[in-house]
Amino acid sequence: MELSDRIAAVNLRMDAAAKRAGRARDSVRLLGVTKTRLPEEVAQALRFGLDLFGENKVQEARAKIPLCPSGAEWHFIGHLQSNKARHAAALFSCIQTIDSIGIAEALDREADRCGRSLEVMIEVNVSGERSKFGTAPEQLCAVADAVNRLGRLRLTGLMTMPPFSQDPEEARPYFAKLRQLRDTLSAETGLVLPQLSMGMSDDFEIAIEEGSTIVRVGTALFGPRRSLASRQKEDIGDGP
Repeated sequence: MELSDRIAAVNLRMDAAAKRAGRARDSVRLLGVTKTRLPEEVAQALRFGLDLFGENKVQEARAKIPLCPSGAEWHFIGHLQSNKARHAAALFSCIQTIDSIGIAEALDREADRCGRSLEVMIEVNVSGERSKFGTAPEQLCAVADAVNRLGRLRLTGLMTMPPFSQDPEEARPYFAKLRQLRDTLSAETGLVLPQLSMGMSDDFEIAIEEGSTIVRVGTALFGPRRSLASRQKEDIGDGP
């Protein structure tokens, strides 16, 4: 299947999920996850109407984003380390994975250094898995309050990743919990938090039914990820 066909197929599934939930289709955006993808693939996706993309690693983004068309909007969706905050502040319009006050403060300093304001979301570990990044639900209010006090960051919502399961339906309680956490936080603090980033290739329809406003889709759009060896071979060619 061609990229244009996969984009169209994902959009049709999003349309159907939004309709089932009684939502307007334009209330949820499709983010293409471009980890291991080439700038040429980003350019092709742009031609087919996809304009929002996400990267998991700052180092890969630093090499890729300058080679991509200027019409692309970029979000950071991986775990952010404080020593990568400077580059992240310069490269992305939104950081979806704030998971501590320290990371937020580092990002705010670097955004100030380069004269930018950034949209941010707080990543919440709704499952409590030790293997997952994200702030604990009981710490969410404190982190949100700290982020809201920073001059260069604009907090717009929450992000999460549920435990992996072969059955997409098993993700539903985790998506519902993130929505409930957002609603409670907004009610208690008065913060306006319109964004919920949740749902990936296997479960984005469930996420839309539970209120997601951004679904992060990679494999369903671009196919299986390339291995490191195959990417290096593409970069340097087959040799003489």
